Amino acid sequence: MRLVPLGDRVVLKQIEAETKSKGGIILTSSAQEKPQEAEVIAVGPGTEDVKMEVKPGDKVIYSKYAGTNVKFGTDEYIVVKQNDVLAIVED
Repeated sequence: MRLVPLGDRVVLKQIEAETKSKGGIILTSSAQEKPQEAEVIAVGPGTEDVKMEVKPGDKVIYSKYAGTNVKFGTDEYIVVKQNDVLAIVED
């Protein structure tokens, strides 16, 4: 089984939050900020008005309060519209 997004939707898997601060302090789970960086897992076909610009495997930054959290099997995903994806992270 797999998730197949419709229209201009994108399935994201959130990248784990850092457990250490930049100064080397170990953060408790309540002190960790929810990361806005995720990996694209699946991409819908787009619409007449929206050409899909992201592809599976891209690392992206997305809007902080965007999307719907979905639990599928043992994993958790976020389903967002492509316009909630703010940038692609390039190495």
